Order: sequence, then structure tokens, then C-alpha cells
Amino acid sequence: MSESGLKLMRAGIGGTVTVRPLHDLDLYWRASVSPLKWGCLFMLPPWLRVWSSHFGQGSKTRLYVVTERDLLLGAAPLLISGETAHLIGDSDLIDYSDFIVTPSREREFFLTLSDRLKREGISRLDMGRVRSDSAAFSCVKACSTVLDDTVSCEPVDELFEMDLPETWDGYLGLLSGRERHETRRKLRRLESAGDIAVRVIEEKQEVAAAMDAFMALFRANASEKVRFMTVAVESFFRSLAAAMAEAGLLKLFFLDLNGMPVAATMCFDYDSTIYLYNSGYDGEFSQLSAGLLGIVFSIRESIARGRQKFNFLRGSEPYKRRLGGLPAKLHHCEVVLK
Repeated sequence: MSESGLKLMRAGIGGTVTVRPLHDLDLYWRASVSPLKWGCLFMLPPWLRVWSSHFGQGSKTRLYVVTERDLLLGAAPLLISGETAHLIGDSDLIDYSDFIVTPSREREFFLTLSDRLKREGISRLDMGRVRSDSAAFSCVKACSTVLDDTVSCEPVDELFEMDLPETWDGYLGLLSGRERHETRRKLRRLESAGDIAVRVIEEKQEVAAAMDAFMALFRANASEKVRFMTVAVESFFRSLAAAMAEAGLLKLFFLDLNGMPVAATMCFDYDSTIYLYNSGYDGEFSQLSAGLLGIVFSIRESIARGRQKFNFLRGSEPYKRRLGGLPAKLHHCEVVLK
């Protein structure tokens, strides 16, 4: 038995690891009864399935499933590159990653997983960006005093999110006096420009046409967005929208002025949280603050639908704080396995 295996035995940990194809994650997600906590939007099977089909081909993606007797402890979607195992992530398309773990079993899950990786000749586990309230962060912190391995978790980025009140007036009350005044002023100016309406696209059969409109708005303003939206990325966005709509998780919000779309936000609706993934607006309506108000209307619609949180996701753009977002740190976590 390996030295790490002996340490696990002395610690009373006797888990088993099974390596499966990544697409098997779907089986655990769809199970009618499961102890796993699916806390990370980006680790949901529809998301990973689309990402893998577009950018994971040829890579060694694997699903490490950890059990202890008959109890499922957790799953780790990993990409193996040489002697390094990466928790699947993407610097542009996946804001943060996580393990899928049964609550309170992080220690047993991670010790068993790391032992298996060592026995496979893996010398480094790179978890990429993780939230400080994530299972992955808990795993590292719970095991840092047990492992002989070198563990590091350094803040590298931040996201912005907020708890949503029950009413629109309650939301306006969260804003600073200046921002509340500005938001109302911008809304009045938009309303004076003509008839406004908010549409929400969420049915799979409506997604293809809606994504045509979204892409047109996405490319209609900032040049950096045009550079980002390559042919490959656009194909990913369209496939992702279709897959998430099929899973009941897509919300495409359109702001229309006089029957014409002037702004759109691509959002995902999961676990009573609306995630703002990306947005676009027609630059000809920038004097009406169409881009910002498209996001404001997404927040208003989220409140009307009874959602509890709004997550602006990664990035420190000033509008996120102005619209009520509070910062949450993202850490880059890494373990050198010995």
C-alpha cells in the first residue's frame, strides 16, 4: 500500500474512486435521489456537455466519482494534461469551477481523490478559480493541515452579486441616493422615447431566432465584444442557449423600444438565482442608456418572478456595484501532490 493510502487508512477513510466518461455526470444529476450538492452553475451537466463538445475534443476529460461503501461522496470533472489535473474551467467561458460534493463530506472526498491522483502519477491539481464558499475551497481548507502536499489559494478575481428584495421599490431602496435618482431619471427618459416592453425568451423552440437578435445586439457596440465573439465562441453560445433552455435554465431578456429590440441580456435561472452571463445593446441608443437599462429590467423581472439573488458574475465593471452588487472573492487554488 502507498504511503498516502496508509495515511487514509489510519484516518479511518476508505473511499473508492471510479473513473467515468465526463458525460456520465448527467446520470448523477438526473437521479431522483442524490446527496450531492450542485452549487455551481458552471458544473451542471448541460453546461459541461456543451463546453466539452466545442472545446474539449481531444482532451483527456474524465469524471472521478468518489464513494464510501454505498454512499456517494462526490464527483470531480477533471481534464488531465501530463502530470497535472485541472478542474474543468475556461478563462473566458466558465467564470468559476467547483467539485460536486455531498455536504459535510468534503474532507473524505478530497483525501480519497488526491490519493487516487497521486497513484496515477499526477503531481499537481489545479482547481482554477473557485468561490470562497465553494466545495472546492472547503476541501482544500479542510485538508490543508492533514496533507503533506503544498496547498495554495490566492485571491485572483471577484464577482458581484446581491440578494433581491421582494419588490421593485425595495430594490431601488438598496441603491445609493444618487444611483436611485439616476436610475429613475434614465427610466423616465427611455419611456418618453416611445413604447417600451420587456420580453423573456425561455422556450427551446424560440431560442434560435432569439439568439440571432442577441448576436446582432452583442456586436452592435463595443469593439472588444466583437473580437471576443469568434465563430467558435458564437457556436458555443448558441449551443449553450439551446441546451440550457431544454433544461429549463435559460432566460433571454430583451428590451424593446417601439417594437424593436435595443438591448438584451443572456441569463441563466438556477437555484433561485439569476446569473447575468452576457449582454448587448444597439449603440445607436446609447444616449438612452439602453445597455444599462437592459440589465436594470432584467433585475426588475427577476424580482417579479420571485428570485432571491442576482449574480452579475465575474468582473469588476463599475455598473455592477452601482446597481447594488456586492463583491465576492474568487481564489485560484492549487495543490502540489507529494
